[in-house]
Amino acid sequence: MNKTEQPYKQKRWSLQDLFSSHDSPELEKAFKETEKSVTTFEAHRPELNEDISPKKFVEIIRELETITKLLHRIDAYASLWFTENTQNQAAQSLIARVEQFNAELSNRLLFFSLWWKDISNDAAQRLMSDSGDYRYWLEEMRHFKPYTLSEPEEKIINIKDVTGSNALVLLYDAFTNRYIFKVTIKGEEKEVTRGELMTCVRMPDANLRARAYQELYRVYGNDGAILGQMYQTLVRDCRNEQINLRGYKTPISARNLANDIPDEVVDTLLEVCQKNAGVFQRFFKLKARWLGIDKLRRYDVYAPVGKSSKTYSFDLAADMILDSFNKFDPRFAQMAGTVFTDNHIDSEVRKGKLSGAFCATVVPELTPWVLTNYQGRAEDVATLAHELGHAIHAMLASHHSQFTQNACLPLAETASTFGEMMLIDRMLEEESDESVRRDILFRQVDDSYATIMRQAFFALFEKQVHDMILQGASVDEISNAYFENLKTQFGNSLEIGEEFQWEWVSIPHIYHVPFYVYAYAFGQLLVLSLYKQFKDGEEFFKPHYISLLSTGGSEAPMRILDKSGIDARKAEFWQSGFNLISGLISQLEELPIS
Repeated sequence: MNKTEQPYKQKRWSLQDLFSSHDSPELEKAFKETEKSVTTFEAHRPELNEDISPKKFVEIIRELETITKLLHRIDAYASLWFTENTQNQAAQSLIARVEQFNAELSNRLLFFSLWWKDISNDAAQRLMSDSGDYRYWLEEMRHFKPYTLSEPEEKIINIKDVTGSNALVLLYDAFTNRYIFKVTIKGEEKEVTRGELMTCVRMPDANLRARAYQELYRVYGNDGAILGQMYQTLVRDCRNEQINLRGYKTPISARNLANDIPDEVVDTLLEVCQKNAGVFQRFFKLKARWLGIDKLRRYDVYAPVGKSSKTYSFDLAADMILDSFNKFDPRFAQMAGTVFTDNHIDSEVRKGKLSGAFCATVVPELTPWVLTNYQGRAEDVATLAHELGHAIHAMLASHHSQFTQNACLPLAETASTFGEMMLIDRMLEEESDESVRRDILFRQVDDSYATIMRQAFFALFEKQVHDMILQGASVDEISNAYFENLKTQFGNSLEIGEEFQWEWVSIPHIYHVPFYVYAYAFGQLLVLSLYKQFKDGEEFFKPHYISLLSTGGSEAPMRILDKSGIDARKAEFWQSGFNLISGLISQLEELPIS
């Protein structure tokens, strides 16, 4: 297929820029070429000493980067192919093969990082001073020195993970993405995917919203004991490795170091989120008045306040997003457009396809791949803008190395969330229907709740439950703790059905990447600050913002924020984001209820 043919048609992506198929000669060649390159690289072991010349040191790193790119291409093909259909047994087998291959080669390459972490500070500073774009990657690697084990121990962990935690996460995905849900819509019982079911929770029909949530957690709850045991095992594995073996102070400390964000900054963020639970509780009480009911139910959190059922075709959504990006900067539209023209977007809804959405950056030279499950709702348009924002971020930083292109998780949400907000501005400018405009405004706060408060309370739940599992908590006790977490989060602003005790087993992030979720709250509150600067018309905002994105992962995140005049160490910074949300709620409270 010609890459430029019908770029905005809703379809499955192409993985041709990686490999033509899972059994192609070029994929097999890549496996062999990578293994050969690793063998060549192993010959450098005797050359690694504190007297190595900076020139030779950089040459060795470049060899390692070439190997890493090959491994990323192979791994990305297997992972992306699997997400197209998680029930595809050939894809499952390829992922297992790739994970084993990666673990074995990673073990053979391990000597380089262990040597680098172990050399003296003087030698490290000498070599880093001439390392160019690799500098921060090298600096960050040395942060892990206190938590690094011996080479034989590290090799055992790598091999263990293939048939341990990694296999369990793959099983969770295959298990849950095969679920089919039954829901009655307009008198007709339908079998739907999770993504299709979740469209119902934003529908005007209150009974349909309730039925959708009840069905979601009926299905997950039926397997709750099994899914809960999977999670318990992953948490124990995390504790065994990160606390008992490596010596991190807490499980979340391991994630914080990977993000290069100090523990105290994350603690401050989560504390401020907890203190501001009342902001969204106030919003839910307002929403109840708009819906004409005494009190919301948890089923009604994302209910539209109007009767509008407006939908957007995929090509219209693409046009709207590209137009909003173009108004900010034509480069943004051009980069996002490349995702379409390269056929790197899978937007179809299919049984077995991974639910949700993501953007995958493979190597700097290739356009990122974007997965969504597009169904025409306004939130689907926003999700598409969000993921294309990630792609723009990656492409702006594509001049960096494989090791320094991608920003840490908290900063990685900057361009994506900013992209959503640009789209919302565009939709509000052009929408003449007051009920649709009102829905969009309410949805802004809905989305802020989902991105900030919901994710922060997930992280607080993870912190609590990691300790509970250490003390032998059962799956039912974990479910009870989650239900109490919801009560704290919502206060007396709404009623919560008992089936929501199973919500936690339906959250893939807490299985895939422990404590990933606080990155969303971090990123959203950061973007609120940046977007205020943008709307205030600060003269130097655009070049400053583009510079921030173009930095990618080539500098420490706290240094990037400091350069931007943002002090994330202070509670006042995080509170300013909540003040902006509170101000928006005040505007909504002034609207006449119709």
